[in-house]
Amino acid sequence: MPTSFFFNNFNSSQEQLLIENLVVESIKIYGHDVFYLPRKLHAVDNIYGEDASSIYNAYYMVEMYIKNIEGFEGEGDFLSKFNLEIRDRITFTISRRTFSSEIGTTEGMIRPLEGDLIYFPLNQKIFQVKFVEHEAIFYQLGALQTYDLVCELFEYSGETIDTGVPEIDAVQANFSPAMSSFAILTEDKNYYYITDEDGYKLVNESFDQNITDPISDNDEFETEADTFIDFSENDPFSEGNY
Repeated sequence: MPTSFFFNNFNSSQEQLLIENLVVESIKIYGHDVFYLPRKLHAVDNIYGEDASSIYNAYYMVEMYIKNIEGFEGEGDFLSKFNLEIRDRITFTISRRTFSSEIGTTEGMIRPLEGDLIYFPLNQKIFQVKFVEHEAIFYQLGALQTYDLVCELFEYSGETIDTGVPEIDAVQANFSPAMSSFAILTEDKNYYYITDEDGYKLVNESFDQNITDPISDNDEFETEADTFIDFSENDPFSEGNY
């Protein structure tokens, strides 16, 4: 026997629109304003399927709801053999309509993408989208109204961040030792050094050449190695190349 015609409204566009309007309004009431930074690929490695030089040069302020009610998820803060690691995880919910009208139509995106960034002004942290769940609320009245964005704390690794928002752009200014901070970007989207006749690289006077990863231990390793490895003789690891 078929379902009741009077109660089965899965094909009613008006009922679906009503639910969508309520979802959008509830996120506007209980959500937070965040900055959404879509990732632009620069030089994709087709073998490894990654882009180590992604560009973030646009932002969109949209409202999102935070699904975590008891704090950040994930592994949290812990001391590993590589140093202190912070692996906070957070889940943002954004309306499909909001994403399409505020971001999708401008960027040509049909949905949020893994690798995009979200700046959360409340704690002044940047999170990276790791997974997009498109069926978080399972077909209310036969339609989907939201995306769930599972994000982790962003680990900067030389990406170009130039959005015009000082709080966001400060990440690259403070931590980037990449040549993109001072080299010339050509029309073919490649960076090149400018050198003088003696072969010295010319850099912008505002670039700090002493910038290093603040949590790296390279100098400590080198100093410690000098106490028990003597390279004054032939390098034992050179395989015959002296």
